[in-house]
Amino acid sequence: MKYHFIGIGGIGLSAIARYLKASGEDVSGSDICESKITKMLKDEEICVTIPHAKEAIKNQDFIIHSAIITKNNVEFIEAKDKNLNIMPRKEFLPHILKDKKVYSVCGAHGKSTTTAILAAILDNSSALIGAESKAIKSNMRYSKSDLMVFEADESDGSFLNSNPYCAIVTNAEPEHMEYYDYDIKKFQQAYVDFLNIAKIRVINGEDEFLKTLDIDAIKLYPSFDIQNIEFVLRDDEPYTKFDLRDYGTFEVWGFGEHIALDASLAILASMNEIGLNEIKEKIKNYKGIKKRFDIIRSSEKVVLIDDYGHHPTEIEATLKSIKEYAKLKNINSIITIWQPHKYSRTLLNMSKFIECFEGSKELIILPVWSAGEECVDIDFEEKFNKYHLLMADYIQRDNDKLHILKNKEVIKTLENGLIIGFGAGDITTQLRGGF
Repeated sequence: MKYHFIGIGGIGLSAIARYLKASGEDVSGSDICESKITKMLKDEEICVTIPHAKEAIKNQDFIIHSAIITKNNVEFIEAKDKNLNIMPRKEFLPHILKDKKVYSVCGAHGKSTTTAILAAILDNSSALIGAESKAIKSNMRYSKSDLMVFEADESDGSFLNSNPYCAIVTNAEPEHMEYYDYDIKKFQQAYVDFLNIAKIRVINGEDEFLKTLDIDAIKLYPSFDIQNIEFVLRDDEPYTKFDLRDYGTFEVWGFGEHIALDASLAILASMNEIGLNEIKEKIKNYKGIKKRFDIIRSSEKVVLIDDYGHHPTEIEATLKSIKEYAKLKNINSIITIWQPHKYSRTLLNMSKFIECFEGSKELIILPVWSAGEECVDIDFEEKFNKYHLLMADYIQRDNDKLHILKNKEVIKTLENGLIIGFGAGDITTQLRGGF
């Protein structure tokens, strides 16, 4: 079969493309511009057209597109003109998941981490992850087993198409409400429907919404079930140790109570497949995921961390972990760089954003990454005036130094302490000095 992916550079579509390629299918794709992912796909012998071009449509059996692709895209138009089988990613999911025993993970926060940990434990499974797992150096792993570990997505309702054998929900905090017409009941009902499809359910029993459900599920109560949390450094790498119920002690890469929660959900789900002793060993295979507490530079003078957090709950949890990490590293200064993601999310959660950066010696705010939304005037200087605040246009990496620029001039250079950048836009590229 021949498959073509419009928007193949996205983290979700690229994983599916890689999976089909690994299973022996004929795969091609396109994107608007070159990226690290598209370069890697080319290295994996997937034909990628940059930018989109109607010539890329060559009577393939399936044309799959990401949610952001509009009907005026030249390839979309060409596929329609040729009367080809074209569909969004969410509608294509059943084609690859329908015959699988799917462990489907969703939630507003922590789903990538939970999915990657679960994939590390169930190492004989295929895996489709919404981030790059450092253990497998990819967002995809192919296996001939019928087991599939899958990161589901509530942002467009596609988690309902993931054919969950086991549904794992980290939390159900309202996010992506524009898809649900800002109707909380519609949003919550989607989670209920997702859980009802599955034969086995593993949920965070202390989530504000999930705890109201009268549903047959394995319920994790973090404040009771997870005890004796300890943070340790091993070869300068962060690890969290914790006791889970009466199952004993586990150790997982990363820092924070939220890491223990994500790992616990993965452990409880994997107990359906393998024994505890095996889980305790295989969880050690997890080495983190790219852009989540991602230590991209550590020297005597500076530690530079890249984190995908773009919601105040995520940022607050990560900063709490960063403070513990800084203590063990004997670092007194934490400088936070934030690239707000979407005007709608920023405005909807403004009061929480104002509070979530507590503990930062300095807060540097970059322009909002609009993700296609119309520009809205936000007075960040007035709203965040309680912080030692610096407004900037972008940052420029120079080995151990970070230059902060405004109006194309360097207004400050950071070269000491712990520096963490938050955001889902191009801040990761800026922090890394390129791809």
